[in-house]
Amino acid sequence: MNLPRGRHAPPLEVRLPLQRRRLLEAAAAVFARSGYAEATAEAIARQAGMSKATFYEHFANKEACILVLFDEAATETLRVMAEATVAAGDDPRARLRASIDAFLDMLAEHPAEAQTLLVEIIGAGAAGVERRDRVMAAFAAAIDAENEAAARSGALTRFASPDDSFAVVGAVTELASRQLRQGRPADVRELRPVVERVLLGMTLAPQD
Repeated sequence: MNLPRGRHAPPLEVRLPLQRRRLLEAAAAVFARSGYAEATAEAIARQAGMSKATFYEHFANKEACILVLFDEAATETLRVMAEATVAAGDDPRARLRASIDAFLDMLAEHPAEAQTLLVEIIGAGAAGVERRDRVMAAFAAAIDAENEAAARSGALTRFASPDDSFAVVGAVTELASRQLRQGRPADVRELRPVVERVLLGMTLAPQD
């Protein structure tokens, strides 16, 4: 959507958030198409239909841009997963399946943002790795909390160690990353049975 200019232009407090949103959407498309290393501020601005100067009004550089994009994608994904889990009720398996579905639906509906979340952020150096580690820890904490509640009710077995939730996140992240990079399977939502087996396999196995 092109914003009107001149006396018909929206006020600054309206225009700036709209510009920022368009630039982030454009950045996701450019990062997904070209990769973080090859992406440029000029390419992002061109994708958004804006000038490079406008890009720099919002972001210091492409690293700052991808960090904001990553933060927003991660926050929204965690929010949607949490809402789906709550809406599924009290049954632990239903909650687990709802969370998986919400995660895979987000990746399917927002593939460019998903690629930033799971693949391209690594290219953003130490700051990108720190962001990724923090978000992976948040996903693991959410999984661990669900497992702890299910174990208290007797519905599932408690994880054998604090590392189990990170193992789940690592497996699911790699499955989804491969799908984004290689298109296998054709639709990321086809991974649901695999992800479910990973999660249930960690919670149904007998403990020593």
